[in-house]
Amino acid sequence: MKKLKLYVKRYRATLFVMVIILLLAGCGSKDAIPASLDGQSKGAIKLMSWDKTPEMSIDLNKQYKANVETSKGSFVIELYANEAPVTVNNFVFLAQEGFYEGITFHSIIESFMIQTGDPTGNGTGNAGYRIPDELETDRDYEEGIVAMFNTGSPNSGSSQFFICTGPDAENLNRQPNYSIFGKVIAGMDTVRKISVTPVVNGVPSEQVTIVSISIEEK
Repeated sequence: MKKLKLYVKRYRATLFVMVIILLLAGCGSKDAIPASLDGQSKGAIKLMSWDKTPEMSIDLNKQYKANVETSKGSFVIELYANEAPVTVNNFVFLAQEGFYEGITFHSIIESFMIQTGDPTGNGTGNAGYRIPDELETDRDYEEGIVAMFNTGSPNSGSSQFFICTGPDAENLNRQPNYSIFGKVIAGMDTVRKISVTPVVNGVPSEQVTIVSISIEEK
């Protein structure tokens, strides 16, 4: 009987520790856990999440650029802060928090776009909150344009974004539903390298990741 009670106490203690670990993991921890999706290793999932849209911190009197380092090279995005202030502010916030580091380009269509920003690596993840659309622009979707992905519903953007890489992106101009917030102004050769990554059953056969994003302002 004593052995049984001791076993129950140890079991409860172990269960308690496991619950605490799970609770900590869901509270915006910046630690990472290994993940495997579709039988293919996707590296690490960062447990970074917020419960509200970032407060406005960019200066609209300044110009912003994002220096993006990937596993296939680097490129530079000019950010349209005056045209899409909420979207740019959100992107700058996530970049400076290190949210994008280690995240993969989970969707690659050479004639259309390359997409990233999902911490789960399967197209369903976000930063824990949504931001409003900013669709009033004279700019067109074309090669190099950077836009915020959404779920198809209004005001559902978060952390995922895509870069237009081919003529199929121009079809988006018929019904522009994605907030344009920048354009690649240097390193388009790197973007093209990413866009030709082989895809098997809709999944890139090679893991291409964001190493870092640094924000430059002037």
